[in-house]
Amino acid sequence: MIRSAALLLALASATPAAAQLAGEPFIHDPSTVTLSDGRWYTFGTRQGGLVSDDGWTWHGGPVRPGGGVAPDVIKIGERYYVAYAVGGGGMSGGHASQVKIMWTLSLDPKSPRFGYHDVGVVASSDGVETADAIDPAFLLVDGRLWLTYGTYFGPIRIVELDPKTGLRVAGNQPVDVAIDMEATAMMYRDGWYYLLGTHGTCCDGPNSTYHIRVGRARSPLGPYLDHMGVPLLRGGGKLVVSARGRSIGPGHFGRIQLDGGVEKFSMHYEADMDRSGRSVLGIQPLLWRDGWPVAGENVVPGTYEIASERSGYALGLATDFVRIPFDARASFMAKPSDPVAPLPDQSLAQDSAGWPQGRVRVDLADYMVRPHQLWTITPVAGAGGWFGAPYYKLIIAGTTRALAATAAGEVEAVPVFTGAAEQLWQIDQLTDGSYRIMPKTVPGGRRDLALVAIGASTPSLAAFDPASPAGRWTFRRP
Repeated sequence: MIRSAALLLALASATPAAAQLAGEPFIHDPSTVTLSDGRWYTFGTRQGGLVSDDGWTWHGGPVRPGGGVAPDVIKIGERYYVAYAVGGGGMSGGHASQVKIMWTLSLDPKSPRFGYHDVGVVASSDGVETADAIDPAFLLVDGRLWLTYGTYFGPIRIVELDPKTGLRVAGNQPVDVAIDMEATAMMYRDGWYYLLGTHGTCCDGPNSTYHIRVGRARSPLGPYLDHMGVPLLRGGGKLVVSARGRSIGPGHFGRIQLDGGVEKFSMHYEADMDRSGRSVLGIQPLLWRDGWPVAGENVVPGTYEIASERSGYALGLATDFVRIPFDARASFMAKPSDPVAPLPDQSLAQDSAGWPQGRVRVDLADYMVRPHQLWTITPVAGAGGWFGAPYYKLIIAGTTRALAATAAGEVEAVPVFTGAAEQLWQIDQLTDGSYRIMPKTVPGGRRDLALVAIGASTPSLAAFDPASPAGRWTFRRP
């Protein structure tokens, strides 16, 4: 079925420029998003926090006693350790502060395992020294637990904690590892320790210059250098993410490692320009390029070729090839002096004349910039989403034909998009920049299958293998 050009133009103009989290994602200084009892949690400055069933729609509700600012959360064994700061940050005119630790067996206030237990103070600043014990963040590597803290007022410091108790390791002294940043976070990957910090100004809504930078070291104690060899102790740092579109001032990085090798990160934006400039939770894909973390992006609504990383062939309707009228001899036998003129692209009407009226099989073939190979990708309003991205519909451009999963674990194009679960697609950017494509549900209830290339030319649904290119896809503008 084919829509009019006017209707398509109207739909395109109504499409949002970028995906934003749904619900009430209002928070400042969020902790790393953490799974507990099947739901996702993050906590912010003061006592509040957010909870989500799917990582897309967020609401208030979590409970964290102690108040204070900029908490972080990590799960070790059965315990969820929570670090937070009381005082400091220049509030009330001072930098005297303490980083405190507490733990609970569940983050769900309704769980019988919920209940916080105080561990004690693990770092402090007296308001006189050039340091500020605020903005704590955890990292657990090879059984050793590290905590970074600090702000612009002085150095960023790291201490070692006992993962069994949450207390400071006896005799352990703080080590200075960076300056000119705050709201730090740490990651470990392939033998490298990464220290991320928020640079710029905060707390000024759309005028905040917050952005996140990173350095790396072979030891958790440093020295941390950026990609140009500048030490973080001299203000260095490679850019990870900055303001984009209607979202201003990203800060407070938190790494989220999901199934299938998918990585994302949480943060807050100082100002969501579509939500009165309020501070909100943000979630973006995390990419790795040349050994460095880089912010990825959700699919931007538009029309694309969907190319298989396995074969390079393009996803399209399995229809008979329609030739563009042309005398092949004109391609290589014309004289240099013969006149030239543009050839028109094949039109949708020309390509679709022989298409079946009902469901159409989908295959992979040489990309020829033909209408049956062009897919318009659009977020589906009101359909929900999964972990930082909405559910999308994939439509043959200029038509109503929608990609759908079948009960047999195959894919096809149905005549009209109805919003059924098997026509909703989860699209996650992977760490190399390609994408994983998964139906929300396969008829019969399975929710763990992904679009894969079986051989060179057959798309199907199967369990996603992060080590294989068979389930990786690239979106290219035609």
